[in-house]
Amino acid sequence: MDPEMFVISKIQSFVRIEPRNFNRSLPDALSDALNAKLANKVVKDVGLVISMFDILEIGESHIIAGDGASHTKVTFRVLVFRPFVEEVLTGKIKSSNKDGLILNLGFFDDIFVPKEALQHPCRFDESDQVWVWEYPTEDGDHHDLFMDPGEEIRFRVTSETFVDTSPSGPEGKDMKTEEESKIPYSLQATINEPGLGLLSWWAS
Repeated sequence: MDPEMFVISKIQSFVRIEPRNFNRSLPDALSDALNAKLANKVVKDVGLVISMFDILEIGESHIIAGDGASHTKVTFRVLVFRPFVEEVLTGKIKSSNKDGLILNLGFFDDIFVPKEALQHPCRFDESDQVWVWEYPTEDGDHHDLFMDPGEEIRFRVTSETFVDTSPSGPEGKDMKTEEESKIPYSLQATINEPGLGLLSWWAS
């Protein structure tokens, strides 16, 4: 797995510690609370948090009337999945549709390759629901190379998108459904370059 797709990011936040954890050391309680709150969550403009890395600074703790829990300002660092634009990664094909390919890295599958970014010429096979690269042969014909689900694929990241999924109005069933349907962090990629695409295409 390419280590460059992971970065260390610095964040500052107020952390809530419940009374039942007051008997623990403050750094341990804060670390557990931050991991529970952030691990496998997307932080807007930061990336997908994998885990806590370390705590840099712990501010004063305050107990808010009517709450009972302590609230502490903490500066900390987290290990984040956020590949840079132009980075080349290897994943697997999760699925296909008429618009392109959806790719998977095992822990992250909001990666989309639009049909315009596939090798050309290509076509979408309706019966198998897969994209096919019509690889030109020397005799002027072509050889069909199928992009089947589960195949390993090398791609280049072309852009990233962060979407604010926090509630934007009075809570209600329709609003909740709309918010849950949003993808907080997604990548767009291309495979339309020499050396990119299915690993089996370039195997010697």
